[in-house]
Amino acid sequence: MKAEIIAVGSELLTPDRMDTNSLFLTEELNKLGIEVVRKTIVGDHRELLAEAFRDALNRVPLIIASGGLGPTEDDLTRETLAELLGRKLILNDAILRYIEGRFRQLGREMPSVNVRQAMVPEGAEVLENPRGSAPGLWLEDKGRLIALLPGPPRELKPMYEEQVLPRLERRRSGVRMFHRELRVAGMGESAVEQRIRPIYTRYSDVKTTILAAPGEIQIHLRIWTEDIAYAQKTLDEIVQGFELALTDRIFSKDGSSMEEVIARLLTMNKATISAAESCTGGLLAQRLTSIAGSSSYFLGSVVCYSNELKSAWVNVPAELIQSKGAVSSEVAVALAEGIRRSVGSTLGVGITGIAGPGGGSDEKPVGTVHVALAHAGGVKERGVRFPGDREAIRWHASQLALDMVRLHFLYNGGDSPPRGVKRA
Repeated sequence: MKAEIIAVGSELLTPDRMDTNSLFLTEELNKLGIEVVRKTIVGDHRELLAEAFRDALNRVPLIIASGGLGPTEDDLTRETLAELLGRKLILNDAILRYIEGRFRQLGREMPSVNVRQAMVPEGAEVLENPRGSAPGLWLEDKGRLIALLPGPPRELKPMYEEQVLPRLERRRSGVRMFHRELRVAGMGESAVEQRIRPIYTRYSDVKTTILAAPGEIQIHLRIWTEDIAYAQKTLDEIVQGFELALTDRIFSKDGSSMEEVIARLLTMNKATISAAESCTGGLLAQRLTSIAGSSSYFLGSVVCYSNELKSAWVNVPAELIQSKGAVSSEVAVALAEGIRRSVGSTLGVGITGIAGPGGGSDEKPVGTVHVALAHAGGVKERGVRFPGDREAIRWHASQLALDMVRLHFLYNGGDSPPRGVKRA
């Protein structure tokens, strides 16, 4: 089955509100083997709303709409759809009593405009909404299924799970969507595409999507089929091919974030970590501590922005900073070794760089970053130049630091560092 989602509300066409309902509904429908082929956001405009519903009814057998079920004049969903389907709106006494009761509980008299929420297209099933005043509606018309849900996510999600999902499960086919998500670090989108395209293009029934995200590339594989064994075998083959093509650049095969991967590695190896950050301003520490249970492996960090505090807090020699510059491989190494000694952690990370927009030079342009990882066997250091604005450079730097931790465990901290990592 194919479906379309229509999100109703002029506020969704402004920068102030994001349509999160469509993301939730897409994920839930995909679990049932229902493919979402289009999403539409429509403002509170009757003609445009009618056009969106009319077009969707001509394309797919299932439409789920959110929003536009409130009591005000700009809540047009139920009226527009009823007119489009040629159905009368009938006052539902049970809904009206329910809405009146909600207002009585609040010690208020129900405004007359709320009567609109009790108007139901003839033949529609009412979806109860104990969390709000706007009931949902389920309609069937000429083999097509239509669910009208309230806009607030705290009302929409339980209504879908409790009342729409059971209706859809009774109609589901054996087809399901099977999905894999790989994440890649240290490569650009075009480089990833060049390496894996000869692999995924051999599988015409698998949809491959490559997405660029801050500090990483995401590869999504989706296949729709009734055959579970075939789906798993096919996806396994593709992933194995990608592993050969991308080698150690794949840091996650289950959609986990880099910090989630590092959390598992540190925990599994009973290792601890600390950090001395300059240009990232504590971003690495924030990412490490965003995972529940991080106190078992993260001992602490310092943000030593000034040269004086690099020396005072992490014992970086002042003469080293003066001779090599604060942004240098030598200072990054000193930061990593200094913080590791100070707190007694298994690993110590040092980050220094120029995030911009000012502060760069011909020798050290904006985006120049040095990251070092200190451990019992020595220090690994990388010097790179990242593109982008201040926020992007800081994120890339933290991602590189985490990736160096991953590679440390991948190669057991051996004497032969991975490609692109040099011994300081």
